[in-house]
Amino acid sequence: MPPRRRGSSGFRGVRARPNGRFYAEMRAGGFRLTLGTYNTPELAARAYDAATWRFRRPRRDMNFPDVESLEEGEFLAPTPCLVDDDNRRRHRQFPNDVDNTDAFFADLRAHRRSHRRHRRAVAEFELDNPNTTWADNDPRWEDIWTETTSDDE
Repeated sequence: MPPRRRGSSGFRGVRARPNGRFYAEMRAGGFRLTLGTYNTPELAARAYDAATWRFRRPRRDMNFPDVESLEEGEFLAPTPCLVDDDNRRRHRQFPNDVDNTDAFFADLRAHRRSHRRHRRAVAEFELDNPNTTWADNDPRWEDIWTETTSDDE
């Protein structure tokens, strides 16, 4: 059987997300284990390798075969994001007691649209300001290109 293809990230078990982050997951026996979302493909691959060690899978399934032990794999892997009930409750977007879901999502879209417009206005102000404190590589400059007209209909 030929080896499994590696995704666009170049690592086994790691997929690129549209927002530029990388998602790691492991599949085995009809179930999927989510390992988290990471800023770089290498971090996601290290998390995948640590899970590979924990599940005692073959070394050929690893992204970095130079790791010699479970302890070394866990040392090199990023700390896992632990999600508990309190965290879920704080970050829940859709409250349980909403009667009109259409109105809720319309308000949510309006809030996000307003936030995008504000970020774009701040970025345009800083662009015109000769005494700006933003560095050249500041990610907030990208807000100038934020689209605000596509969902204003």
